[in-house]
Amino acid sequence: MSGMHGMGATWRHLRSDRSVVASKLDRGTVRRVLSFARPHRRLIAGFLALTVVDACLVVVTPLLVQRIIDDGILKGDTRLVTTLALAMAGTAIFGGVLTVASSYLSSRIGEGLIYDLRTRVFGHVQRQSLAFFTRTQTGALVSRLNNDVVGAQRAFTSTLSSTVSNLISVVVVGIAMLALSWQVTVLCLLLFPILLVTSRWVSGKLAGLTREQMDGNADMGNVMTERFNVGGAMLLRLFGRRGEEDALFAGKAGLVRDLGVRIALITRIFGAVLMTVPALATALVYGVGGYLAVQGDLTVGTLLALATLLLRLLGPLQGLSNVRIDVMTALVSFERVFEVLDLPSSIREREDAVPLPRSASRVEFDHVAFRYPRADEVSLASLEAVARTESRDSGPVLHDITFTAEPGQMVALVGPSGAGKTTITHLVARLYDVESGSVRVGGHDVREVSLESLEDVVGYVTQDAHMFHDTIRANLVYAKPGADEQSLWSALEAAQIARLVRQLPDGLDTVVGDRGYRLSGGERQRLAIARLLLKAPSIVVLDEATAHLDSESEAAVQRALDAALEGRTSLVIAHRLSTIREADRILVIDEGRVVQSGTHHELIAEGGLYGLLHRTQFVDDLDDRHPVP
Repeated sequence: MSGMHGMGATWRHLRSDRSVVASKLDRGTVRRVLSFARPHRRLIAGFLALTVVDACLVVVTPLLVQRIIDDGILKGDTRLVTTLALAMAGTAIFGGVLTVASSYLSSRIGEGLIYDLRTRVFGHVQRQSLAFFTRTQTGALVSRLNNDVVGAQRAFTSTLSSTVSNLISVVVVGIAMLALSWQVTVLCLLLFPILLVTSRWVSGKLAGLTREQMDGNADMGNVMTERFNVGGAMLLRLFGRRGEEDALFAGKAGLVRDLGVRIALITRIFGAVLMTVPALATALVYGVGGYLAVQGDLTVGTLLALATLLLRLLGPLQGLSNVRIDVMTALVSFERVFEVLDLPSSIREREDAVPLPRSASRVEFDHVAFRYPRADEVSLASLEAVARTESRDSGPVLHDITFTAEPGQMVALVGPSGAGKTTITHLVARLYDVESGSVRVGGHDVREVSLESLEDVVGYVTQDAHMFHDTIRANLVYAKPGADEQSLWSALEAAQIARLVRQLPDGLDTVVGDRGYRLSGGERQRLAIARLLLKAPSIVVLDEATAHLDSESEAAVQRALDAALEGRTSLVIAHRLSTIREADRILVIDEGRVVQSGTHHELIAEGGLYGLLHRTQFVDDLDDRHPVP
């Protein structure tokens, strides 16, 4: 029955996010929903018109049955029987055409709405700050673009059509039944409260169980996502805790199994009620209607028409009893999507932003202070792995950072882990905004230039260069779409990796694997450098680009870096001080402050933290060269 189908859809799509389910819907949600529907208003109008006509057809066949029996069969009018039978066939064909047409319009509306919502959310998320992604659970975010968008789409297809269809059907069928026999119709409607009470009880039970099941499925999904990516699989094999992992997954899967059994049991109970109530109503129709027919108050055709109409009335009645649940579920899905769209990015481009010249290469930090934004400033509790109950300030991270990197200079940043070196480089590309002071590139405050032009000027190579699960060619041209073959090979040659790529069976079309794990660390770094060279930025940031590499790979990467840095301004974060001995200037960072500044020889003579770091590494290097037997 249509009502049961609608109820099932409701159960399947109830949301599991407790913070959202518990909250009240914003009054502006409906208005915003209608704004998304506006581009599809003509299709929606046509869809509703077809739905109304289709709903009205439910009474045609039962009334034709009445005429066939009473005026045709019982009176021996074969011509009328034939005519009415053909009319029934025509009604069925017309109904099938309406179904196909309404399904087409429904899919056009639904898929169009999904497209609109997904592209809006994807584009908005792409423009969020880096802080947003450091806190957000990827699976939860992807769910917004999949499950919640589809749930929102149903508001304009299944929910809208079923509500309109059920309402029209109840009105039309009710009028027809009352016209045929008001006594039988009133007695049958007395059974409806049983269906209504059962429906409310089941929906209340299943709402909580479904949320728990969706929570459990989300937990299982997170476990699989973390264990099945390359990094997780490697960690599992290195630590060999397969038994514990099996038990962990079995526990989560067992919870979902038990909830599934309980949901199935309650669903079967409701299904039994759905079958019993119509059966009782049918018995009532034939009992009371049959008595009236024997008494001569009803014709046989009217009795059969009433029985047929009854079956077409209970479904829409039960469906209407769940309208509020269906609508609220769809609106919650919409609100979860709007929640993401309403989250402002902490990195915004000004309306009067100016383009930064490609040749801009001077970097200036002018009394910069910085703190990382609080969670409530950059993310949503419902998108984090564990919903936060408070949002504390991390406190200042950088204090009064002032220095200048002149065009073509190499400025190195050294210091203990957590001193703030990487944070300083993130401010150059405006991955974060300063708390006070300013960062200037080419004389322009980075907050006053267009983001696209700043991204063109600044290039990064980190110690864990990310690669898409795609070909070498695709990963390279990401830096410069439309780059020709010669440009690709020139970049690979300069990055000291062209020979390796030529030896691969598929050359540039070789797939690098998830995050580039089919390549070694050194190969991945050199490919990242080739991508940087193809981009040809005027400012290069190297964040420990040779860390964790063996001596041979480090030497190859260092040669590639020499080519990448030639003629460019560079900020280099280095763990090994030997790699930055020739830097034009070295900044020693400690606890978010510049505690020393100068060349390598000046800082060695000065001593201080740099001298301590140098002596420590010198002893380590000696130990590496002359290990204790």
